[in-house]
Amino acid sequence: MKRERRIKIIATLGPASSTEEMCAQLFAAGVDVFRINMSHTQRETLAEKVAMLRGLEGRFRRPVGILADLQGPKLRVGQFGGDGGAMLEKGARFTLDSDPAPGDAKRVHLPHPEILSALEPGHHLILDDGKLRLVVEKASEKEAVTKVLVGGRLSSRKGVSLPDTTIAVSAMTEKDRADAEVAAEVGVDWIALSFVQRPEDMAELRKIVRGRALALAKIEKPQAVTRMEEIIDASDAIMVARGDLGVEMPL
Repeated sequence: MKRERRIKIIATLGPASSTEEMCAQLFAAGVDVFRINMSHTQRETLAEKVAMLRGLEGRFRRPVGILADLQGPKLRVGQFGGDGGAMLEKGARFTLDSDPAPGDAKRVHLPHPEILSALEPGHHLILDDGKLRLVVEKASEKEAVTKVLVGGRLSSRKGVSLPDTTIAVSAMTEKDRADAEVAAEVGVDWIALSFVQRPEDMAELRKIVRGRALALAKIEKPQAVTRMEEIIDASDAIMVARGDLGVEMPL
């Protein structure tokens, strides 16, 4: 089986596509690379998945690409009291703070001190995949007082995006470091790093991988866009993660 096209088709393994027979059908239909999402994959089962995909190479007498996609840091608000959420009204003041007490319509816990210490007046926060938008009016290491620009219901553990804020922590969590080591060990072709902000993030991944796999930078932060050329130089390839990037950057 020989393919002449230069564009590669990537398919994510999921509940309906994790068997060898289904992967064989997908490969025959045109898939070049299988993406394993480490957000939903146990390290203990990764070797089994890779071995299954490698089995297709002998069956089709053609290389099969395998991409391990690291989860990256998940930034979320804390818990709300009552029914697990609160309505934020446009124009109201809403505080994100270091207090772990259940939240309400006026405040909620933000269990990420690295965010509170990095926020500045004028920075925007985007919550729940873009449904709500806040702007910081006052900020300290203990709390950030914001004004609600786009209101709506905010529930416990919804995601937080920070388009204006560079967080002084690595794009790799301890889980990512362990996942990257295992992925390189079992022989994936590519390892993708999520939420890259700077070329140093890719250098950290390369240090772990040590040439055993290629390093792919996922561009889903405005901070990465501003340093795109440096990140390209530090990477073997880039992926424009248009979902998360589309939430944080206007058209």
